[in-house]
Parts: sequence; C-alpha cells; structure tokens
Amino acid sequence: MSARPAPTYLLGIDTSCDDTGVGIVERAPDGSVRVLANRVWSQTVHAQYGGVMPELASREHVERIDAVLEGALAEAGLTVRDLGAVAATSGPGLVGALLVGLMYGKGLAQALGVPFYAAHHLEGHIFAAASEADLRPPYLALVVSGGHTHLFDVPQDGEYVLVGATRDDAAGEAFDKIARLAGLGYPGGPAISEAARRGDPDAVPFKAPLQGQKGFDFSFSGLKTAALLAHRAGARPEDLAAGFERAAVRFLVGTTLRAAQACGRATVVVSGGVAANRALREAFAQSGVQAVFPGSGLNTDNGAMIALAAAAALGAGRPPSPLSEGAVAYAPLANA
Repeated sequence: MSARPAPTYLLGIDTSCDDTGVGIVERAPDGSVRVLANRVWSQTVHAQYGGVMPELASREHVERIDAVLEGALAEAGLTVRDLGAVAATSGPGLVGALLVGLMYGKGLAQALGVPFYAAHHLEGHIFAAASEADLRPPYLALVVSGGHTHLFDVPQDGEYVLVGATRDDAAGEAFDKIARLAGLGYPGGPAISEAARRGDPDAVPFKAPLQGQKGFDFSFSGLKTAALLAHRAGARPEDLAAGFERAAVRFLVGTTLRAAQACGRATVVVSGGVAANRALREAFAQSGVQAVFPGSGLNTDNGAMIALAAAAALGAGRPPSPLSEGAVAYAPLANA
C-alpha cells in the first residue's frame, strides 16, 4: 500500500505597514487549506503620533520578526525544516517595512531550498475571507482597511477587475483621523466603534458622499470635513463617532450593493481591518447578499493571509517568484 502524499506547509510573512505578521497554513493533497498558526505583533510606538511613522515601523519589524516566526512555528507544532514554501508581501505598502519581510522570506526560502512566492497584499486580504469559506469565483471583493478601499469584481481565480476605489482617504484612515480629532485614541477603528455605542447617530448630520454618482468610487473627505465642523461646534465625541460610523457604513454597503447588482454578483467578500467593524457586518447581514468575512484574527494585516495567497498560487500551478522580486509601494492588483 503506497503512502499518502504529505501535506505542504506554507509560511506567510506580512510587514507591509505596522504589523509584523507570520502565519502558517497546511495545504492537503486534495487542495484543501487550513490555518495552523497566525501570529501578529501590532506595533504600539505609533500611538503617540496618531499615525504610522514609516522608519519606526521598519525598525520594529527588524526587532520582532524572529520572535514572531518562532511563535508561529510553536503554535503550528512545526520546525522550520517542515516548511515546503515561503511567501512574503512584496507590495503595496511602505517600502522600508516591506523590505524587512521580503528579504527575510527570500533568505529563509533560499536557506531551506524551498520555493518562494512574492504575494500581493490585497490578494492576501481577499483570500483571508474566500479561503475561510472555501469560496470560489465569481464574487465581488471589497478590501477596506487603513490603507486601502478597493472594490474588485472577481470573475474567476486570479482575475481581478477594479470596479471602484477611494478618491482620497482609505476608510480606515478616515476612522483614524476622526478618532484623533475627537480625542478617542488610536487605532481609530476600534475607538470609533466603541464610542459609537454610547452616542446618538442623529445628533451630528453627515451627508452621504458622492450622491448621484454613476460609478462605484468612494470618498471620505466630505465626512472628515463634516466631522471637523461638528467638533468645532462642540459635538460630543460619542455623537460624532456614532454619526460618522453610520454614514461611512451606509456609504460602503450601499456602493458595494450597487456594484454587486451591476456585475451580477450575489456574493461579496469583505476583508481588511475595517471588516471587523460590528456595524459594517450587521449592515451586510441585512443587505440580502451573501457577505463573506475573514475568520478570527484574519481581518487586519497578518501572515496567514499571505500564506493562503501562496497556497492558491501553488494550487493554480503558478511558478515561484524569482528572488530578484522587489518591494513596491504602489502595486495595482487589477489585471483588466
């Protein structure tokens, strides 16, 4: 009787911004994938600045990545010699931060003699949700985080059509800025969500952005201006948070639903840090479309999502990346 083929263990590294993420997934011979470990070191040094300081982020990655890797291997019950492939984010992101994980991943893959995959950060976010639900295209994908607000149509595996994107701030960035304005702390997403529970969403009027647009773009500059004016007028921070959160959620969900109808998609993948927002999840649950969210710990930047993207590349027969692959600050995902 022949031995069953062994599973492949893939390591994923993400250092695209201010989180040092290392994750490990197991890809079985039948193509099924499960997350074995997902360790993230979230940097706190940036709180005093109200935003990410790129140089400090790079230094923190260098100092922490060894420990995060060791923690992920221990959680998975593996040694580094068990790894069958290594993946790391090559972009988009902060170049200095990206280089830490990218060079670390390349060196590890070369030392182990295993394939290396350079992964796209946004594709990782999409697979964090799609792989969790064993979802197959076609579907619409909303990536909404501190650095990105993009809406993609995914007609088939590996094909991404950009349907809409933010014209100014990303949604998570707007959450951060308004939380700082209202003195609610950093990061802004959890702070706004918590304060909104105690506020009156009708106390501060927020107009819906881009009313009447025919496309599916996003903009948060108007909401920021309204928040600033309300703050100067003496609005309670809790009311400001409640009003902004409701307006932002309605805008995100409404635009996504219009795009889903236009593209003929009944399923929407919602991923990225803002996908953890309670109000956003509740709104999509009541929207009538099938909304798929990442599992626990997979919303914000993490290494497991990069390993999931690599597992998908491996399953699709994509060749490994050359070790000359560089870090790219701006890397569009859409290929059509």
